[in-house]
Amino acid sequence: MNSGTTSNPGLGLAARTAGGITIAELTGELDIASAPALRDQLLSLLRPGSSRLVIDLSRVSFCDASGLAVLVNTARRARLLGGFLRLAAVSPQVGQVLNITGLNRHLANFLSVQAAVTGAQTAQHRKSGAAARGRAARAHPLPANRRTGPPPVPADAG
Repeated sequence: MNSGTTSNPGLGLAARTAGGITIAELTGELDIASAPALRDQLLSLLRPGSSRLVIDLSRVSFCDASGLAVLVNTARRARLLGGFLRLAAVSPQVGQVLNITGLNRHLANFLSVQAAVTGAQTAQHRKSGAAARGRAARAHPLPANRRTGPPPVPADAG
């Protein structure tokens, strides 16, 4: 098990490796000030043969669009290297941002670090994901059928 700690302005990162999976614990605010350094640190944790990453967000109090971009780009890089990125123990503040943006459907999200490490989704987690998909489908109904062809000609256009 390796351990390393680094810090960014307003954001702390502690990383350790267990069972071939790197666990990064973030503390503080994931915002435009901390995003560039965090991006570099997270990408440095990903290498061929070591591209499985769990990010513990339980102690992150704020996340803006630049922070979300770091998470999305890190997940993309992990997949390109044959691994994964899993979010664990997401704080309510970050969870709200993920839900509002719809990224909760694209970034694997687990209730605990242990669940993320093992890949075990709980019944409650699957159910809440299905319920969210159901709400999204009802909130955005499909458009009504549309006529095709030329527009109708008014009766007095002749």
